[in-house]
Amino acid sequence: MAFKIESSLLDACALAILHRGDTYGYEITQEMKKAIVVSESTLYPVLRRLQKEGLCKTYDQPYQGRNRRYYQITPKGEEKLRDYRKQWDDYRNAIQKLLDGSDDKKDKGGVGSE
Repeated sequence: MAFKIESSLLDACALAILHRGDTYGYEITQEMKKAIVVSESTLYPVLRRLQKEGLCKTYDQPYQGRNRRYYQITPKGEEKLRDYRKQWDDYRNAIQKLLDGSDDKKDKGGVGSE
C-alpha cells in the first residue's frame, strides 16, 4: 500500500480486533494483515502502549504446555475505539470528497465551470 500507516491507525485497528474478543498477539497481526502491512515486531510495541495507557489488559492462558498471553480491551479502550471510529468516519469522508472531486471548483461555480 502506498499510504503511510500512523501509530493512531495501528492503535485503532488493534482495539477494533480486541473489541471482537480476547486474542493473542500473533492472531492480532494476522487479522491486521488482511487490511494493512504490519509485522509482529511492529505490533507488540503497539500492544504495550495500549496496555500502558489502560486501553487493554493481558492475562496468560496455558496452551500446548506453555503460557500464551491474551489481550483484552478495557472499558477505557472501548471508549477510545468509539472516538477513533468517529474520527475515522470524518477523515474518510473528507478524503473521499477530495478523491471523488465532489467538492471541487466546478461544484462551486469557480474556475472550470460553464
